[in-house]
Amino acid sequence: MTEFDDGRAGERSRELMTRAQKRIPGGVNSPVRAFSGVGGHPPFIRKASGCHVITEDGAALVDYVGSWGPALIGHAHPEVVDAVTKAARDGLSFGAPTAAEVEFAELICELVPSLQGGMVRLVSSGTEATMSALRLARGATGRSKIVKCDGGYHGHADMLLAAAGSGAATLGLPGSAGVPENAVADTVIVPYNDLEAVAAAFEAHADDIAAIIVEPVAGNMGCIPPREGYLAGLRELCSQHGALLIFDEVMTGFRVALGGAQAHYEVTPDLTCLGKIVGGGMPVGAYGGSTTVMRHIAPLGPVYQAGTLSGNPLAVAAGLTTLKILARERPHEALTSTTTRIVEGIGAAAAEAGVPFSSHQVGAMFGGFFRAEAPNNYAEAKQCDLDAFARFFQEMLARGVYLAPSQFEAAFVSTAHDEAAIELTLTAAKEAFAALAG
Repeated sequence: MTEFDDGRAGERSRELMTRAQKRIPGGVNSPVRAFSGVGGHPPFIRKASGCHVITEDGAALVDYVGSWGPALIGHAHPEVVDAVTKAARDGLSFGAPTAAEVEFAELICELVPSLQGGMVRLVSSGTEATMSALRLARGATGRSKIVKCDGGYHGHADMLLAAAGSGAATLGLPGSAGVPENAVADTVIVPYNDLEAVAAAFEAHADDIAAIIVEPVAGNMGCIPPREGYLAGLRELCSQHGALLIFDEVMTGFRVALGGAQAHYEVTPDLTCLGKIVGGGMPVGAYGGSTTVMRHIAPLGPVYQAGTLSGNPLAVAAGLTTLKILARERPHEALTSTTTRIVEGIGAAAAEAGVPFSSHQVGAMFGGFFRAEAPNNYAEAKQCDLDAFARFFQEMLARGVYLAPSQFEAAFVSTAHDEAAIELTLTAAKEAFAALAG
């Protein structure tokens, strides 16, 4: 594997990584940032603006990570920065209700189909949102089991860190050290995009399933869309068996459409989990659904969930301003066109070089796969040529394009990706694929 020493992860970043490794496990505060899947040293980011991140070594990189999704309107959008700055002057956190929280909740419920006429609860992360939604589902139904997809990531709560075993509807085994078997004993694993497996899960576990949780567009396998009829089939099965359908729209919410994937595919879940864009770059999550279901949450009902910093003024200011901009400017059609151009250009570069490559795109998110046919589930995604991806990643980084350092992560496009950024990206891709083929 080639390791580029061209300023992207230059002397300053290497120095910082050496220091970080002495005090932070692996030198990073989230594992994928360590570059273990692609090799080399991660560039440390000093600041960001628009569609660029600036490294501690002074390199400006066209960014397709976008803080792992939140930067839909670009980094450091002036209106968002101004709103957060103004909120900070009045105090960082109160642990008490604010008027802005009410306005924020009203706007979220207006924009997301499953929340219209319902309720939403703010939390501080996507993990909190999914964990709380699943607790709510169990409390509302009186059932214990949950169904999730193999390769679907819904945060690092114990019950969600389950690995698939054999069979179509297999009870989970711990997917991480520190997770006891009983924590995932009620987690049922099925392949993504496989309705027969879900039906088998209901047949095997009858009236014990409280909920199915699914990313409507899988974003932790490298962006894999649902097959036609898949989401509608999940809706039908849940309704038939009295289970709740939970859409984890932490990644897709407000990105693939203003109302999220549920608006794009016209399938309404019982509960929706939000994060990333809903926080406008600040740590915010949310979960919500009908008033009937949400009334089980304390203080209205017996399902407990709380958070000192939930709905804090800075986070609400960032999220509320971002959603107002999206509601005002309605950028999704243009975003989809931009993303399509990038995806098709990268694909054409791969074909010209003769490199096996495929892709998926939904709205302003996409995934490129080093295999001839685009995958439909996690098992197929794992068949990608990971060495080829690692080489491509480093070649692109050397040419000023910052992709997610994992084959199994999606890429994100923002309204700030302009003509110059697109041209740089496509030129870099052409050169990178040529280097792989040479």
